[in-house]
Amino acid sequence: MEELISKVEQWHIDRNLIKGSTDKSQVLKLMQELGELSDSVCKDECMLDDIGDILVILINICTRNNVTLEDCLLTAYRDIKDRKGKMVDGVFVKDGN
Repeated sequence: MEELISKVEQWHIDRNLIKGSTDKSQVLKLMQELGELSDSVCKDECMLDDIGDILVILINICTRNNVTLEDCLLTAYRDIKDRKGKMVDGVFVKDGN
């Protein structure tokens, strides 16, 4: 996984998508790709490419901000690991909401 992430980071660098882009423009692209994922889910189509595209953009944002996907995932896990709640219509709703 580390080697693949490094290749994606280099792909961004080679195309000036780190210094030549912004977090704002990458988040807008992320939202576009999320829409494509939503479309695939609704149509019961393969979503591998959609999820991959989302990861590519997240790697761009991480690289730009000098963090790793692992840093972000670890931070999120620490936030949720002790969370309590219940399922409501297929969605986890944390206690207190």
